[in-house]
Amino acid sequence: MLAPIDEPPQCLSRTEFHAWAATQPLGRFERIGSVVVAMAPERAVHARLKASAWRLLRDSIRDRRLLTCEALPDGLTVEVGEDHDFIPDAMVRCGDRLPGDAQAVNDPVIVVEVLSPSTAAIDRAVKLQAYFRLPSVQHYLIIAAAQRRVVHHRRAGEAITTGVHTAGWIDLNPPGLGLDVDALYSEAA
Repeated sequence: MLAPIDEPPQCLSRTEFHAWAATQPLGRFERIGSVVVAMAPERAVHARLKASAWRLLRDSIRDRRLLTCEALPDGLTVEVGEDHDFIPDAMVRCGDRLPGDAQAVNDPVIVVEVLSPSTAAIDRAVKLQAYFRLPSVQHYLIIAAAQRRVVHHRRAGEAITTGVHTAGWIDLNPPGLGLDVDALYSEAA
């Protein structure tokens, strides 16, 4: 029999959250507005899309020889301000390589979320605002699982612009990468 997950207090600081999460026997958790949120089990299409996004970003880095950038799969936390700890489905960061024991990325350039029915509203609103609070974030990609659709939010000076892509190439400059929507969805089919 599996051990139950202890219900956390309503709001936790980042330090309290990390200490609490380390004691849980299973599950993955994010902290949104200081409130702990359990991440729902993934569907196969979600897992395929996030793996495809990560691989395509990694390959784009390799093809363009951007040796100072790396694509990271889900698992690492992006800490935003004092109230948010997100685990995006994929991300790209540039600069010195993270230490092997790093658990957080505080300077992503590209952040990717694949929509889940239970988190779509959070991904489209709360995370959109929060991710762009980080000066390093240039692109936020929201990938739909139920249809062929990638929403690309991009920093343009002081503004954030939005484009919707159902096919073709998404330009992710800076840092000089791109993502092929057709390849993304064909791998996940």
